[in-house]
Amino acid sequence: MTRTDSPPAWDERTQLATFLDYARDTARAKCEGVSSDDARRAPLPGSPLMTIAGLINHLSWVEYHWFEVVFLGGEDEGPWTDEDPDREMRIAVDMPLADVLALYAERTARYRELVASHDLDTRAKLLRRDGSSPDLRWIVLHLIEETARHNGHLDIIREIVDGTTGT
Repeated sequence: MTRTDSPPAWDERTQLATFLDYARDTARAKCEGVSSDDARRAPLPGSPLMTIAGLINHLSWVEYHWFEVVFLGGEDEGPWTDEDPDREMRIAVDMPLADVLALYAERTARYRELVASHDLDTRAKLLRRDGSSPDLRWIVLHLIEETARHNGHLDIIREIVDGTTGT
């Protein structure tokens, strides 16, 4: 994987989009060559839902939530429930990893276009309890942080399940 650093001459939107895409590409790269059995394994005893497939599905649904529900104000059609708030991670073990990755790629392509077509100062339609709403810039920064954090989890799980280490 080629490291992507933003030259200082790039505008803010390009820098944010480039780093979000880099984090997304890193997550996908962590899945290259993993067996279907290993993609479903949860090797950490304290985290029974933390699988490679589960983490990718989680990242896909997190982007859905922040862009579709929070930013655009759409209906929340996520798989989670009050009784099972981590269901997106649970259901991924019953899905082929290729399908999970395809959904993630489809969503990230849509959201790449969404970010390109809206001003970064545009406020989310879904209001917080205090009446405030994050702007698109904050949402993109949050997704960079969220994806990068889970890339660390993917690194650890991948090394445990099949010995593959990242760079």
